[in-house]
Amino acid sequence: MTRNTNLRTVLFFSVTVLLFFFSCCEGGREIRKGNGGMIKGMFVFGSSLVDNGNNNFLENSRAKADFLPYGMDFSLGPLGRFTNGKNVIDLLGDYFHLPSPIPPFADPSTKGKKIVHGVNYASGGSGILDNTGAITGNVISLNTQIKNFETVTMPELRRGRSMRVLLDEYLFVVGSGGNDYSFNYFLSNLHSELSLDSFTANLTATLSQQLKKLYGLGARKIVLISVNPLGCSPMVRANNKGQCLDILNQAAQMFNLNLKTLVDDLKPQMPLSNLVFLNSYKIIDDIISHHISKGFMEAAVPCCEVPSLSEGGNGILCKNGGQTCPNRTNHVFFDGLHPTEAVNVLIASKAYASQLQTEVYPTNLLHLANI
Repeated sequence: MTRNTNLRTVLFFSVTVLLFFFSCCEGGREIRKGNGGMIKGMFVFGSSLVDNGNNNFLENSRAKADFLPYGMDFSLGPLGRFTNGKNVIDLLGDYFHLPSPIPPFADPSTKGKKIVHGVNYASGGSGILDNTGAITGNVISLNTQIKNFETVTMPELRRGRSMRVLLDEYLFVVGSGGNDYSFNYFLSNLHSELSLDSFTANLTATLSQQLKKLYGLGARKIVLISVNPLGCSPMVRANNKGQCLDILNQAAQMFNLNLKTLVDDLKPQMPLSNLVFLNSYKIIDDIISHHISKGFMEAAVPCCEVPSLSEGGNGILCKNGGQTCPNRTNHVFFDGLHPTEAVNVLIASKAYASQLQTEVYPTNLLHLANI
């Protein structure tokens, strides 16, 4: 069996049942808030890793996390975050002393005073490309997320203030791309018709235009979150004899290299901007590779009960009302794809204050906030 055939088999059995299933601080230690910075709020774009409930409000969306055990360690319960507690956006909000979680755009109540500290447009299952996410039903593509910011949120923010000055006070966080590989390129005939290099180049070029669009709308402080180690998710390992799938990780690394390069390449084209590349791939890969020393006991299987294929599951989402591991702080993954709050704590802390350019390039978010 060829590598491409094996890859397609692994992903096919892990993901295609989505069509049916969706319808029916280190080691988790308490996060310490930082000194903040000149940040009034955040505008968030991307997929499930940064989604905080937009898909809850979409008809025919099968990518939802609005049930327990999701949110079991979150003060407000299962509102749509694909983890047990806070996601990276929530934790960054803590560091910057934002008074409340960033509200989801799709919530009809997200307007007026509720948007003062930003809006979250991210949609689980979506991607940089418009056709990514079709397998999960109705999702909001990155292009549409940006349009929602432009046509709905911006008019409200304009009232009584200079738009340019106002947006200088916000972080624009973009975390997308993983689904374009897992649920698009490798699950379609694209991988046999288009080389991985060509697909990645097209994906990068598309994202570059989207970032320029945000810049044209006033974005000045932009955070680009890398794609995670796709090949080491429990979903993939469960169908690959417990091993990581190298080709998926290679795809993620290829895209991430391009993403980091964009930080430098876009600067001359967006002269008033400051971009930061957050290498969550490296942070999570380091945790997986050295999980014991970093306070984690399990790095390969999910914390929550993920139904098997024979049980009608898909290897990704937790069972509705299912059991979980007794200690969520020592697991790397909460479900078949998404990390636990404990891992999100580490990512957020490094994003905020790491001095390593291998983790945040060219600087951390505390410095970015004070530029």
